[in-house]
Amino acid sequence: MNISPPSHGSDVDLTNCDREPIQFLGQIQNFGILIAVSMDWLIERVSENLADYVSCDVHDLPGEPVLKILPESAVHAIRGRLQVLSANEGAERIFGFDLFNNGGRFDVAVHVSGHSIVIEAELASERPNINPGALVKSMISRVQKTDGLDTLFRECVRQLRGITGFDRVMLYRFASSGAGSVIAESVRSGLGAFLGLNYPATDIPSQARALYVRNQIRIIADVNAPTVGVFPELDPHGRPLDLSLSTLRSVSPIHLEYLRNMGVSASMSVSIVIDGQLWGLFALHHYAPRHLPMEIRNATELFGQMVSLIVEGRLYKERQSVEEAARALHDKFVAKMASVATTLESIVEFADELREIIPCDGFAVWAKGEGRCFGSTPSPDELPGLARFLNRAGSSRVYATDEISALHPPAADFMDRAAGVLAIPISRAPRDYILFFRREIVQTVTWAGDPKTKERMIGPHGVRLTPRKSFEAWKETVHGRSLPWTDSERKSAEALRVSILEVLLRFNEESERQANLATQRQELLIAELNHRVRNILSLIRALVAQSKPGATDVDEFARIIGGRIQALARAHDQITGAEFKATSLASIIQTEVSAYIGSKIQRVHMDGPDIFVEAVGFSTLALVFHELVTNSAKYGALSDSSGSIDVRWHIDPDDDSCRITWTESGGPPVAPPSRRGFGSTIIERSIPHDLGGEATLDYRLAGLIARFTLPQQVFHLQPPRPAGAQTGPKDTSDMPPAPVPASLKGLRGLIVEDNMIISLDAEQLMIDNGMAEVHIAASVAEARRIIETQPIDVALLDVNLGTETSFPLVGNLNQRGIPFVFVTGYGEHVELPPDAEEASAIKKPFANDQLVGAIARAVAKRSSD
Repeated sequence: MNISPPSHGSDVDLTNCDREPIQFLGQIQNFGILIAVSMDWLIERVSENLADYVSCDVHDLPGEPVLKILPESAVHAIRGRLQVLSANEGAERIFGFDLFNNGGRFDVAVHVSGHSIVIEAELASERPNINPGALVKSMISRVQKTDGLDTLFRECVRQLRGITGFDRVMLYRFASSGAGSVIAESVRSGLGAFLGLNYPATDIPSQARALYVRNQIRIIADVNAPTVGVFPELDPHGRPLDLSLSTLRSVSPIHLEYLRNMGVSASMSVSIVIDGQLWGLFALHHYAPRHLPMEIRNATELFGQMVSLIVEGRLYKERQSVEEAARALHDKFVAKMASVATTLESIVEFADELREIIPCDGFAVWAKGEGRCFGSTPSPDELPGLARFLNRAGSSRVYATDEISALHPPAADFMDRAAGVLAIPISRAPRDYILFFRREIVQTVTWAGDPKTKERMIGPHGVRLTPRKSFEAWKETVHGRSLPWTDSERKSAEALRVSILEVLLRFNEESERQANLATQRQELLIAELNHRVRNILSLIRALVAQSKPGATDVDEFARIIGGRIQALARAHDQITGAEFKATSLASIIQTEVSAYIGSKIQRVHMDGPDIFVEAVGFSTLALVFHELVTNSAKYGALSDSSGSIDVRWHIDPDDDSCRITWTESGGPPVAPPSRRGFGSTIIERSIPHDLGGEATLDYRLAGLIARFTLPQQVFHLQPPRPAGAQTGPKDTSDMPPAPVPASLKGLRGLIVEDNMIISLDAEQLMIDNGMAEVHIAASVAEARRIIETQPIDVALLDVNLGTETSFPLVGNLNQRGIPFVFVTGYGEHVELPPDAEEASAIKKPFANDQLVGAIARAVAKRSSD
């Protein structure tokens, strides 16, 4: 990366650090080694300290096979971890691994950087093995018991300091500007406190904040340790290695200088990421060198991710409470406004109600070039200039700022009366606004050192300012700002905008009403259909990607894609034409046949009872029959002038399923396909995968025979009756029993699950629903020990425990009369053991009420038996 230094005479500040290529420094920390290999396992780069661990000349290694330094067992293990990497993001780890097959144990981290596989290793610590899952579970259990966010934050830093041993652990929360403040701290006795101090955005440059989102844990073991170079520094294209996801990446000299100025010798950070944004950071400082084993770091990373979810949940809960109160006021206001003949000018009559919905110090309405003001606001003479400024902010958008004078200089004249403004546009041309104002709040901000006292120097990347050397509390008085507008207040403003427009439209001229109503409908339609469009686009994208291998040229590719998309379109036409009611199976087949083969339709014969398919099966069946018809027209019975197709279906009396048979005859000889294309995959797997049915293909010489089974929940023998229709007394003979109350109060449960996160989730769900005690086991042996030593009322069994199944526990549970429920991640039906046939099985991911209901029913059934 080439960075041209600015001229010595240019103005500089710490934002020059934003241009430092911190992920391309070409160095690693000295407590580990790095090997970068190509996708075909040729060595591209190695760290220069590799010779300390294996006999080699590092300068001769690039271009050689990785097997020259790593045994096949190591490559096999690394390939396995790469297989589970998600979208080339993050890293996978192996702990206590004999990397070089020489008895030396290493902790290994693997990630993908561009077109390179990066292998990082550090010596495993000599200590008893720990259970990171149990460690994190214990930490999270304590955190979850806290009341309120402040106590949660304090408990988090206390837990992290307890397991890491760092002298100081801080929780640093970011503002939208990038600046941040210390909102919680746990510190060794005798050290000064940083709690409450603020830090400017330049202390953590923008590219560093972006890396904290991608690589959520970072350790600097010794700020004074020498770094180790990566050889060669540049690839044959002149590019350095991107170490964004590296655990060993060396540290920016500017940041090292910053830490030394603070007296810090080692540091670590754990990110808190909410909605893909860096919400905060656990910053750990130590005043002597300190290196934590990778296994402990992995546990702290997991702790940070779970804390992110807990914080997100609590913030959402708080926001929901505020928004519900605002929604009640909003509904009251809309009802009052709709009950009278409201016009744009008369909105001022609702000033008190509007100020209650969005708290403010002043309120104004700017309509048709005139303003009316209430409370602390700009004067009527100052409003036109503000309105012109707002006109540039964009129509149909709520605008809010807590420092209007910084963006609109004339606002400095009324800064003492209105420092912040929230504007709701209520028309398009001319632009009219409802304006909420807040007074200036003079604040005293305590900074960690004066951010302006820095020295200028020439660095390798141009003129920059050195990090400050003093971190003594420095107070600054801030003028020109109001209390910020919260996200909830902005949402309330947007809701007001929509509601006011809807009410005003009722009393405008008809032409204006129609134009504005169309705009509102479009916005509401976009919001309502957004998730539907995403699903449809995802499906189309999959069809395009999977259809490409079956095409020999562009025209054929276009025909294949066009046919499959058209099949979906016809299925959706049937849905909308029937107003989302069930449609006959014959109609679905007829539609696909007539759409593709036209005049040959008389050669397709159908016979069967009136089967009405639910909407959930439309698209699946449309694609299946589309592929059958197109294959027949290309290679089968419809490819010549004599063949025919016979489609028959009936209801199987044994299981009430629908059996469909597609039989081709009279066409050319048929042979099984030499390769399995996407079309064949659709025919064979769509109905089993999407609808839970069955599909088999029999390629006979005389013609293809395809058999399908639709489960009874996919269809009806009669079309659905209109809502409210009553045909006679209600028959309750076949009705399911009354639902069991979904309560687990006082029960003692056992969870057998090899995934720690899923087991924690199920445990919390059971406890939240009243269960008195929950035991967790990850293996059959551990579960048997619990069953034999603990009183258990009900068990939740994951079918697949990695290297074994939970089926061997059925005998133990039945012997003690303990009811149980299976959970499974398999898409297809799981065949349970004979002595567990009456047990229920639910699929992952399960809904909360689904799991609780299944457990409650199992307990109730065993009690009645």
